[in-house]
Amino acid sequence: MPNKRICVIGAGASGIVCVKECLDIGFAVVCYEKVDYIGGLWRYHESDTDGIPSVTRATIINSSKEMSAYSDYPPPKDLPNYCHNSQLVRYFDEYAEKHNVKRYVKLLHEVISVGQTQDHLLTGRWKVTVKDNSNGETTDEIFDGVMVCTGHHVKPFIPTFPGQEKFKGRIIHTHSYKRPNGFEDKNIVVVGIGNSGGDAAVELSAVAKNCYLSTRRGSWILFRVGPFGLPFDMMYLRRIVFALFSLVPYSLSCATTERFLNQRFDHRLYGLEPEHRVWSQHPMVNDALPNRILSGTVIVKGDIVTFTENGVIFEGDNEEIPTDIVVLATGYEVSFPFLDKSIIHPKGNEVPLFKYMFNPNLQHPETLAFISLAQPVGPLVPIGELQARWFCQLMVGNGKLPSKDDMLLDIKKKREDMEKRYYAGPRHTMQVDWVPFMDEIASQFGARPNLCKYFFTDPALWLQLFFGPTVPYHFRLDGPGKWDGAREAIMTVGDRTEKALSTRPSKVKEDRSFSKRVTGILAELAILLHVAYTGIKYGVYSVATGVVIFLLYRYITSVLSKDR
Repeated sequence: MPNKRICVIGAGASGIVCVKECLDIGFAVVCYEKVDYIGGLWRYHESDTDGIPSVTRATIINSSKEMSAYSDYPPPKDLPNYCHNSQLVRYFDEYAEKHNVKRYVKLLHEVISVGQTQDHLLTGRWKVTVKDNSNGETTDEIFDGVMVCTGHHVKPFIPTFPGQEKFKGRIIHTHSYKRPNGFEDKNIVVVGIGNSGGDAAVELSAVAKNCYLSTRRGSWILFRVGPFGLPFDMMYLRRIVFALFSLVPYSLSCATTERFLNQRFDHRLYGLEPEHRVWSQHPMVNDALPNRILSGTVIVKGDIVTFTENGVIFEGDNEEIPTDIVVLATGYEVSFPFLDKSIIHPKGNEVPLFKYMFNPNLQHPETLAFISLAQPVGPLVPIGELQARWFCQLMVGNGKLPSKDDMLLDIKKKREDMEKRYYAGPRHTMQVDWVPFMDEIASQFGARPNLCKYFFTDPALWLQLFFGPTVPYHFRLDGPGKWDGAREAIMTVGDRTEKALSTRPSKVKEDRSFSKRVTGILAELAILLHVAYTGIKYGVYSVATGVVIFLLYRYITSVLSKDR
């Protein structure tokens, strides 16, 4: 067993949980962090330093607190459902303190290189060269396994445009943007309509003389505030939703979602409707942008054709738009400067890894894991946690990776599926659907919840597992690392969600939470849709079966309602 030595590179949200999982197994773990704090890009800092990412001062998370939580540490009830970055970092700090993580983190220690030891073929071990940034000294350490938790928001991608060299104004990347101070009464162009571009345009439009949002393709805009005022991701990231989507053509799933989004605002009218479908892009989440466009404080434009000395000319325009500052929200390049290209060599942001974790071409691929190197349609933190748990199980000898050929086949299939669905670009090289991918990783080490078992043994829990939001606590019910508090955390998700909104006492009393009623409505709707679908496809006998299922569901819920 475990007296293996593990190196964790980076003490952000993923690095913290990697240390905790290693400690749970009993590994000797050391985490290297090149700055003097933990929390990674979520901890705001004023300085603009290459290789050190940071959110802006005003950043609010795009995934709700319950969906983004560590799977054995539910967030406080009074924490806002979409919290400010400072509140999220406080949650990380409290988690790290509870598990004594900081004791194993070496701050101001930068990993310079990671290479195979001379006996790597036999042992799978790694030599890690570390620089102490406080005094410049370097040391070599030997580890049995390495977990890379540096993320993919480190090296900004800086495009160039015709005429850019003669522009007299200022050009920055959102990596360097912190707050709107110094942008007052300026003519500003924000290039790019991802999440960073949308946030920057919204914030700067409040102080700028003019704020233009330049986009080549346009984008579908999702919202934090979903149906009934509940978090959108909690309504969408449910097993029942993905089950229904799998039953209908992809185009119908997209059309349904696009119709829903266009009821909020007409994307074509606002100049944002793209040629691609809504689920053929990485989600762009912004509640405020339509308001800014409607108010005229953000002006949507096409791509920049050329720069001039004092401005830019947009596609479709003939006249120069006076510009003082251009903010490039153009994304990042995947980069691992401490790893030799023979170990990993990203090309166009494509990193051929099994489950976005392991390099099949290594002699001992299970000893080097890339954590949270994915772009989910949903939160990233729980994915990194599940990957960390899987890595630890592999290192302790509980399971093994498939053969090299099988891993390469899996990588090839994921790449082909991505190319069919998403428009081509460096942004869409590691996209995953959250619920299926979480189930996929959890299945590797026995942590996927057994829905069939709970249908018979715990119907109330089963209803939440299938029809409720797929919160991370689902993956602590079974398998290694199971947590006794998982069931209660799942059953009280609605309470914590609603408590954060209950800042004013209501005189209207309800006998059960609103979120539970929503889950019930979705459950009945799903079953009825399934009855209709199977009737069309398979005939009357399937309809009869569907009716029996529906009646069984009604019976279960009526029995459970007596316990409320």
